[in-house]
This record gives sequence, C-alpha cells and structure tokens, in this order.
Amino acid sequence: MLDLDTREWLLTNGLGSFASGTVSDVRTRTYHGWLFAATNPPSDRTLLLSHLEASLEVLGTVVALGTNFWGNGQIEPTGYELLRCFDINPVPKWIWGQNNWQLTRQLVMPYGWVGTGGWAQKGIGNAQCPMPNAPPRFCHRTLIQYRYEGSDTAILRLRLLIAERNFHHQQTANPGLQFSQLLGEQQICLQAKNSGNFGIPWHLRWTQGRYQTDAVWYWNYGLPEETKRGLGDKEDLYSPGYLIVTLQPGDIVILEARVGFPDSMAGVLTSETFAEAVEAEQKRLSQIFGWREGGRGAGSREQGARENFPVCPPHPAPLPPFNAQCPMPNAQSTIWQQLLKASDQFIVHRASIPGPTVIAGYHWFNDWGRDTLMALPGLALVPQRFDLAKGVLRTFGHYCRYGLIPNAFPDVNGEPIYNSIDAALWWIETLGLYLEATQDWEFLAEQFPLVQQIYKAFVGGTHFNIQIDATDGLVSWDAPGVALTWMDVVIGAHPVTPRYGKPVEINALWYSALCWLSQWAERLSQLEFGEPVRLTKQAQRYAQQAQNVKTSLQKFWNPQLGYLYDTIEPDDRRNSQVRPNAVLALSLHHCAFSEHQGCQVLDLATVSLLTPYGLRSLDPGDPEYKGRYEGNQEQRDRAYHQGTVWAWLIGPYIRAWQRFYPQRSLPFDWQPLLDHFLFDACLGSISEIFDGDAPHKPRGAIAQAWSVAEVMRHIK
Repeated sequence: MLDLDTREWLLTNGLGSFASGTVSDVRTRTYHGWLFAATNPPSDRTLLLSHLEASLEVLGTVVALGTNFWGNGQIEPTGYELLRCFDINPVPKWIWGQNNWQLTRQLVMPYGWVGTGGWAQKGIGNAQCPMPNAPPRFCHRTLIQYRYEGSDTAILRLRLLIAERNFHHQQTANPGLQFSQLLGEQQICLQAKNSGNFGIPWHLRWTQGRYQTDAVWYWNYGLPEETKRGLGDKEDLYSPGYLIVTLQPGDIVILEARVGFPDSMAGVLTSETFAEAVEAEQKRLSQIFGWREGGRGAGSREQGARENFPVCPPHPAPLPPFNAQCPMPNAQSTIWQQLLKASDQFIVHRASIPGPTVIAGYHWFNDWGRDTLMALPGLALVPQRFDLAKGVLRTFGHYCRYGLIPNAFPDVNGEPIYNSIDAALWWIETLGLYLEATQDWEFLAEQFPLVQQIYKAFVGGTHFNIQIDATDGLVSWDAPGVALTWMDVVIGAHPVTPRYGKPVEINALWYSALCWLSQWAERLSQLEFGEPVRLTKQAQRYAQQAQNVKTSLQKFWNPQLGYLYDTIEPDDRRNSQVRPNAVLALSLHHCAFSEHQGCQVLDLATVSLLTPYGLRSLDPGDPEYKGRYEGNQEQRDRAYHQGTVWAWLIGPYIRAWQRFYPQRSLPFDWQPLLDHFLFDACLGSISEIFDGDAPHKPRGAIAQAWSVAEVMRHIK
C-alpha cells in the first residue's frame, strides 16, 4: 500500500453534483464515485455511477487497470502499478501503459445549470445540452474519454459498477434492491427499484463498442478512509454488464453518464464531445474571471484541453514516476487562477429559492449560513463577482426568521436550522464589505429593513435566549444542549465548547454591526432612500449604542495574560483560554480594541496558535488541548475545536496583523499552505482542518470554502 497515491481529485457541476476519487484510482471513501447527482440542487446527492472497471487486451494478454480495496484487506487488481502519469488540470487524466501500448482516461463534469442568467453567466452553456436561450434546465452528467495508443489492435472492456444510495451511506446488496436496464442503440437506461420504490432514472451512452448484459453483484469493497473515521467502511456495487470496444492505435471512445431518460435535445455523442465540454468549461471560467481566450483558461482539443498544474511534486511516500518530466507551476498568476477555479467549485444553485448559495465543503457539507457568509468576501468580492455576492446575500436574507440567519439547510426538504447566534451578524458584516466594494446603495435600501429586523430581534430578545444585556449592551445567550458559535460541536446533548454567555467574537461582531447601522442610516438619509429626519435620529442612536458597546468590550481584556477572555459566562466568570476568537475580534471592519491591546493579543497568538496552515483552536499548553484529529466520531468531535488547526483562520490573523503591525513583516510563510493546495490532500483545493501537532496532517473535508476564500483574500 505504500506506493498507492491516495491524494484526491474533485469535479463539480454548479448544482451540488460531484465526482471524486484518488490519483491511484482506488476508492477509499463513501464519497468516491463518478456521478453523485444532486437531484434537488444542491441536496439529495445520490451515487449512480461508481466507476468503470477497465481491462485491456493486447496481443492476447489481458491486463486489469483497476485498483480496489476489499473488506478483507486485499488490494486487487493492482492496476496502479501500470499507472505512468496523472494530471489534474484542466480535468483529471490518467495514463496507464507498458512498452507497446498506452491508455489515457479523462473525466469531466460539465456545468449543469443551462440557460441561466445573472450571477450564473447567461449564455454560457455546455456542449450537447440545450441552447443558452432555452429555459433553464438542470443537467447532471459525467463524460469519460479513453484514448488508445500502441502498435497493435487492443480490446478495451469496461464493466459498469453502479449504485442507488444517499451519498453519506454505503450500498448493501439485498433481495429488495434491484436494477432494471433497457438496452438501446449505443446506450443503456438504468433505474433502481428498492422495496417497491423506484430510484433515479439515468442512462449511459457511448460512441463505439458492444454492450454485453452480465448482471452480477460485487460484494465487500473496502473503504479505508471510513475505517479510520470509525464509520461504515464496506460497500456492495452492482454491475448490469460491460462494454467491449475494439481499438485501433489513436482511437478514442467517449462515454456519458447522464441523469434522466434519453432526450433528443442532448445531441449526438461524437469523438469531439469530450473536448467540446472541456472547452465550454474553460470558456465559462474565462468569462467569469476575465481570463484571456487561448491563454491559461483555454485548452487544446487535440490534447483533450490539457493544461498547466500537473501533479509532479516531491512526496514523503514512495510513488510511481508520475509526470517525472513535467514543469512545475511557474508563477503566482498560475496559483491565483487555480484558486479562482477552486473557488468556483463551491458556488452552486439552490433550487428552492431559486438562487445562488455556497457549499461549505466537499464531500459531505451542504450550504451553511455562517460558512457561506464568512467565505463570501473571498469567493465573490475579491474576484469581483458582485452579482454572485448580491445573490447569496439575498438567498440567506430570504430565510431570515426571528432575526436569525439559518446555520444549515437540510439535505432533504425541510425547514432550515437556525442554531447560530453569529450567522445574522456575519450577514451584516458581509453586506457591509459588499457595499464598500460596490457602493450599491439601492441594494442597501432594499435590505435595510432586514438589517433593522436583525437589530430589533437581538435587542428585544429571540430564540435560544439571545438578547442584549441591558447593563452593558453586550450580546448574551444561554440555552442548554446547543452550541451557537462556530465552535459548534454537540455530543449527545452536551456541547464540547458551549461558550454560553457573552463570546468575545460575537460581541465584536455586534459592535461592528452597530457601526455599520449608524453609517447606513446616515447614508440613506443623505440619499433620500427614506425619511431623512427619522434616519438621522436612528444613525445617532446606533452610534451611541456602538460607543457604549465599545466601552463594555473592555470587560474582555485580561491584563495579566495580555489577551482577550474568550467568553464572559452567564454567572460573570471569565474564560481565559487562549483561543483564536480574540484574533477574530481584531479582524473585523470595525474594531473596538486599542493598538496596545491588539499587539499583545497578536504576540501571544503568534506564539501559541500560529502554524504553517492556519491557527490552532486552542493553546497547546491548555490541559484540554488535543493535538490530533483522529479516531471515531466522538473522538474527532472532542478534538474539533480543542487544538485542531483551521485554515480559514489565517485570514483573520493576517487582517489583524495588518491593522496593528502595518510596518512589520507578516510572520507567516505561505509556502507550506500553497504546497498543500497544489500537491496534497485534494489537489487544487484546501482542506478544512489540520492536526494541531506537527506535521499538521490535513483532516476533515478535503475541500473547504472558507479555507480557499481566506487564502484568496490575501495571497494576490
């Protein structure tokens, strides 16, 4: 197993659908497969096509190209031993070969929301899907291309491995689960039936080859990453049959897995379809981000639109000679373009609005209010996707209830979950950053009633006993069994880091919100977007309240430690643990703390919390510190905010440093985090978390929105 490269790749389609796997082409997670379709975007993600198990026959010799873990610990077959090269951009590409042949495989997941306007870039469709002027349609599909090179004729066999299961769960063969298949001309329609309930219809089609029905279950695939996480780690996959393709040197075969029954509007599958889909995606990205046509954003059809950013880094484990001769990424502009591309993977359409939202992370997160709003400046404001930013603010504003913004949306139809004290405050902070960037005062006038609704809910009291303390003007809360800040793990009915009372970053957000309200009321009065006299009085009231809160925030100052208390608890005790929330409080647009205090906080945070990948969530000297995020669900949950490094926290640290130490160099080396982005974990994205202890192994979600977003805010 030592030479198995289990670094991961990810493809998305803007609707919540995704495909993912590893460099060695072995599946290690429940979330690995070639078509997870979000049939209720971005939710109801269902695995349909796991993969195609390939073998190649040349001159009578058959070689298996697949690699599988099995539940008994065996690895069989060992196709990774024939893997000569892997490339990640513009799409995943594998090359297997021996002396007299070479087989290349590429995958692409085309953008799935066709015929849209506004933030989604009207007119940017994909090949073989409806024309841009047609009504919007969802299109979930994956294209696979094989190219054969060699001196002799070869026979390629591709066995379908399929499923019908929620993306969080494993499939188990049982008599009640059956799959129907209807064979047509160069295509097969598939649909599951489980205990009388029909599944999602989908179909596979191909440009050449002969399909052979051969229904069989493959039992007991092993999923070692799930074993490490203490979760279900066995899977059964169904195979309805296999495709036989005779290939001459230079031949290409294209396959498409697409949700739904065959549709005449889908067009004809040709040998150009794959290259056209890659080209359409490159064009979409270049139009969004302003890349030059024919430059880094474009590709060559002859090479399947091969691009820069090949995977050829040094690696601590022995590896096959993948791309030994390939050039390294050569410039910061290349890294910036890859960050832009990574950021776009999180932007998805929510059908229930309809409108844009942000997937918090892959593989297992949905759209989370707090994460989305904290990531939005990097994902949308920095690359000047202002329509997107406005759309997301509207999306979450639409769901505001009781003065609260949802923390999460369910994977299936249901009411959003409002267990967050800070999402509404982050909504105001992000709205302020949007307005600073755009001067879009009409949007402010549209949203100002919602701003006031949030303000009134906090002042008057709302769910979870969230209210303003009349004695000091600070935000307080107290509700058993929940955790309302970003440190939100609950085990059973017991929060790991409850932070009841007055958390420091919540009250820093409250102060910043009051400053914004004062500015906005004054601005609206000047622009005559309301009643000037009333707005002017409101502005004065908000300003006075902000000043009172600024004074009260000094309650958080711990002069003995030279740091901010993390919380003032309901009984007025102070929590003196050294956590990054103090840094977060210094990083907001409006800051209530003095230069002397800010410098002291940063000095201690630099010594205790800063790592090459972000900030620890707790000082290693604390008796509650846990340096490794591993083990079963409960063990991991207990470490989540007790020392684990969070990559997104590097952004607040940098903003605070730039505020309080504007003339001093940043004590942070970008190279380890950029090396992680380019060469580690999920290639071309940034992990959610890292171990608190060196060597800070990446953990959690392999691609996290606010991790990417905060790097984007400061790397360019």
